[in-house]
Amino acid sequence: MSVSKTMTVNNTHCYAPDWPAPARVKSLQTTRHGGVSTAPYDSFNLGDHVGDATNAVATNRQQLPSPAAWLKQTHSTTVVDAAAVTKPIEADASVCRSVGVVSVVMTADCLPVLLCDQHGTVVAAAHAGWRGLCDGIIEATIDAMDVPADTLMAWLGPAIGPTAFEVGDDVRNEFVRHDAAAASAFTAQPNGKWLGNMYQLARQRLNQKGVVEIYGGTECTVSNSEQYFSYRRDGVTGRMASLIWLE
Repeated sequence: MSVSKTMTVNNTHCYAPDWPAPARVKSLQTTRHGGVSTAPYDSFNLGDHVGDATNAVATNRQQLPSPAAWLKQTHSTTVVDAAAVTKPIEADASVCRSVGVVSVVMTADCLPVLLCDQHGTVVAAAHAGWRGLCDGIIEATIDAMDVPADTLMAWLGPAIGPTAFEVGDDVRNEFVRHDAAAASAFTAQPNGKWLGNMYQLARQRLNQKGVVEIYGGTECTVSNSEQYFSYRRDGVTGRMASLIWLE
């Protein structure tokens, strides 16, 4: 199997994550630009479950590196081997040690987490919505990579930022119940709600597992409507993709 070269990091609809991954580790983050989907999915929608035209999604996906392990994301802690995925399967992360097979997750506010080891032997992509993040999708993904955690590095992709992720006591309490330190990631609001910092929560979980090399975590999907889809902002909208593979 080989990875398609149809997408380059110079295209306007994607960019290469800024992290010191080994040379044989390749990664891409898409934006909302460069596809054929029409409003409200304009234009590079990669989600086949959001109401967009099937042929438009297929055309958009054809621009991406392949073969890719597309997942049916359910906010679970299920991790699969990307090389064994022949059709979309219910899971929220995939791990891969095979050359030329792409691990991919879709998001539109949830946090995409890309991981690799310093030796370039294993990669992973995880979809961390608040539920999956709270329940342990990051920890499950690291365990499935089966290498010392202190040899891993992580990149946190575009997600709902700390000034936009307003939640109630229920969400905050779930995180704090797991780890009291999570309280520092929530800021009380005058309306009785909380602003949660998904990036901080993810860093806490990564650190607890022994991962100290963490990059990204600066792009807010809600506030940047020009670049990113956002479910919280728009309701009906498309999905971006975060991809990683071994070359």
